[in-house]
Amino acid sequence: MAKANKEYKDSVFSLYFSDKERLIELINAIEGTNYPKDTKIEINTIEEALYKDRKNDISFIINGALVVLIEHQSTLNENMPLRIFVYIARIYEQITKLRNIYGSAMVKIPTPRFIVLYNGERNCPDYRQLKLSDAFAEQEENPALELKVDLYNINYGRSEILKKSRSLEEYSTFIHYVRQEQRENGMALDDAISAAIDRAIEDNIMKQFLEKYGSEVQNMLFEEWDWEEYAAVQREEGRMEGRREGRREGRREGWEKGQKKGREDGAVEMLTNMIHKMARSFKPEEIADALELPLSQVQSILNPS
Repeated sequence: MAKANKEYKDSVFSLYFSDKERLIELINAIEGTNYPKDTKIEINTIEEALYKDRKNDISFIINGALVVLIEHQSTLNENMPLRIFVYIARIYEQITKLRNIYGSAMVKIPTPRFIVLYNGERNCPDYRQLKLSDAFAEQEENPALELKVDLYNINYGRSEILKKSRSLEEYSTFIHYVRQEQRENGMALDDAISAAIDRAIEDNIMKQFLEKYGSEVQNMLFEEWDWEEYAAVQREEGRMEGRREGRREGRREGWEKGQKKGREDGAVEMLTNMIHKMARSFKPEEIADALELPLSQVQSILNPS
């Protein structure tokens, strides 16, 4: 079995679309363009830049004229315009580092496109646009700064772009297979992923990719989904514990106290597990910075006395 490119180790989507022909097909579907397969593509992803939700993005320049940032998400995040704003500044800094931006001559930069591909289970329209200005404390009709993100729902049978990109449609179908195995056949997550891989190969869905990276796909998808399910369970358990303690108190104050304690206990356990998982790939200092925690707190969780 071939080894996965470690640059894309945390996301099946990112690994799948690290193939340049698939990227060209995808951008043609989204933009309505007709770039040929041999169009020059320069992938310029900044490692770890958007790690906080455990998904790597794909950033690339196509034909020297268009810089595209694509992020795949299973959780809706209204802060994407702000996060991408910080990210694109770093990308442009990287692009222009050998040019004189302090000179009088205009420095030309690639035109940006910002795309989020959503495949979570919350209700979401097939398309919506997120704007940086929506987060401004004071709303203005013509803000001095704006950044727009196009969000597409790529769940099975949804967005029209699935009909235009065979690769994206196959990816959506594969994820659909995993969920079917879980819901309709009652499989545990690891078994559902394994069964979906076999089924997809048999149906000629992502066949070559899954035959080459099957074990990596199994591990990556399990880790991503297992964490998301675990976090959801912890939140629900926190709410349930709050209700139980509230009922024992028999007073509104007791219910509120129990609700708060349940949420806090669940959050602490979830945070502890997250830090231990991140420690496989990151230094304590990097974890503290990513999670905006004191370094001492991260170290105490990793090395309890």
